[in-house]
Amino acid sequence: MFPEYDVIVVGAGHAGCEAAAAAANMGSKVLLVTMNMQTIAQMSCNPAMGGIAKGQIVREIDALGGYSGIVSDMSTIQFRMLNKSKGPGMWSPRSQNDRTLFANTWRLMLEQTPNVDFWQDMVSGLIISGGAARGIITGMGQRIMGKSVVLTNGTFLNGVIHIGEKQIGGGRMGEKGATGITEQLVEVGFESARLKTGTPPRVDGRSLDYSKMEEQQGDDEVVGFSYLPIEKVKPQNQRCCWITYTSQAVHDILKTGFEQSPMYQGRIKGSGPRYCPSIEDKITRFAEKDRHQLFVEPEGWDTVEIYVNGFSTSLPEDVQYKALTMVPGFENCKFFRPGYAIEYDYFPPTQLTSTLETKLVKNLFFAGQINGTTGYEEAACQGLMAGINASRAVAEKEPVILKRSDAYIGVLIDDLINKGTDEPYRMFTSRAEYRTLLRQDNADMRLTPLGHSIGLASDERLNLVHQKEAEVKRVKKVLAEIHAEPADYNTFLGENNSSLIVEKTRAHKLLLRPGIGIKEMMEAIPALKEQIGATDALILEQVEIQVKYDIYIEKEKELIAKMANLEDLAIPETFNYDKLTAMSIEARQKLMKIKPRTLGQASRISGVNPSDVQILLIFMGR
Repeated sequence: MFPEYDVIVVGAGHAGCEAAAAAANMGSKVLLVTMNMQTIAQMSCNPAMGGIAKGQIVREIDALGGYSGIVSDMSTIQFRMLNKSKGPGMWSPRSQNDRTLFANTWRLMLEQTPNVDFWQDMVSGLIISGGAARGIITGMGQRIMGKSVVLTNGTFLNGVIHIGEKQIGGGRMGEKGATGITEQLVEVGFESARLKTGTPPRVDGRSLDYSKMEEQQGDDEVVGFSYLPIEKVKPQNQRCCWITYTSQAVHDILKTGFEQSPMYQGRIKGSGPRYCPSIEDKITRFAEKDRHQLFVEPEGWDTVEIYVNGFSTSLPEDVQYKALTMVPGFENCKFFRPGYAIEYDYFPPTQLTSTLETKLVKNLFFAGQINGTTGYEEAACQGLMAGINASRAVAEKEPVILKRSDAYIGVLIDDLINKGTDEPYRMFTSRAEYRTLLRQDNADMRLTPLGHSIGLASDERLNLVHQKEAEVKRVKKVLAEIHAEPADYNTFLGENNSSLIVEKTRAHKLLLRPGIGIKEMMEAIPALKEQIGATDALILEQVEIQVKYDIYIEKEKELIAKMANLEDLAIPETFNYDKLTAMSIEARQKLMKIKPRTLGQASRISGVNPSDVQILLIFMGR
């Protein structure tokens, strides 16, 4: 009934979809196995992609030839570029998406991808022989052979849903969990543990009073994620989101449910996400705050369903409802379903190599929440890399490994396999020590040549990169060669509170000044606009970033070489971490507990970020 596949992907969430697409587009014969064909690429939690650091990951996936950026752009209902008030290394794209359209678009793209077959069933076990994965065993008893297997089980491995004192077996509300795989892998010698995550209530948007909330509109310019010229949502057509707040009265009601809370009663053993805590976590950990922000997000173009971002909870339904009706705008709200927590198995990722292949079983790869991460974007990039490396392993080709200086994806995988994690891992810009190099705007120039060389990124993508690089080079050359005359430029400089020039000055030197932008210069100086000519806004943005941040980019390149020499630098046993007040509390706690012997060891401790290592270096006199 089944042929032998090159790559079998177990699970069709964000990791599984990217793994299947990558391996198939590289020429492997792929089987994607899911328990429910109707929930492929389901957005199980918030209907959004990207965000701080996560947006960079989506752009990197797209640059390499993955699908997440394309699907996100095709289903966007609102787009925002976050952190625009900061430097470009911090800019992060984020989209609000139509949940149904997102999943449908993913499925259609997979169905239109040659080499991808589908099968609906639970996978209850693996076929392991000679220390290598040889295939899978399904719940209906089929034995399907494959040269490699990628496990992307999400929250389904022995998943348990918690709502107050209720416990329901399942990997997602309304869907059963998966059993058998954890037990088999533990018997083989793998270490497993438990984590938890949660989701907020979904409510009827018709029952809300938006006049009591702050309106949050999308950007005037929709940049999107994909570097391909696909049609994106028109700025004027975007749907609005809203912001409202909890209060002390809301917190007091929530506290009445703590006695029935699965977390406070110890029924949940797994650690939850530190940086995306439940509302009961927030009011306990941040007791000094009398309110917390809630984002009111529509679930799509046509539906009235609303996602209450920031109100994740597993308290009893009646407590959830009573507390939420005390929030401004929610006085008459109607629930579609309550929030809940879910506890599931994961495998500490220190058991993996840098290709995401397991150390114990050859040709077996893990990607996504099975590795302890949280978030669609973190899962998707792991799936992409696991799919790439599974395909290349079958073809007996060298693996593809991204370094920390190559991509946020490289940072994430390096963190996981070297530091491990005992809580759901989330990507932040602070985790990347080279974030000026790893910007969202240049992911195509960084990674598309690599994606093309392995047969993943298309010729069209590579040609677009070459065109972009040539145009950026041309505009930079114009700026370097054109001489700014005082008579032409001083009015513009004065209007922008910049010192006047008294002699001819090259235009690129003026662009180095704070508050001076290339678009504004071109609009004010017709001669400059004429020499540069009609140029895409994103090209001009790239030119400005490269000119303004050139010195910082070069410093980061020097740092890359310098850090390579600090791996074995010894830390004194008596070092006092309490004095490192510039470091996060989490980092200080972990360092004091573990007491690393060397800087290299310190850098790989979960919760110690590259910026913390830099602080440690300074205090060590280095």
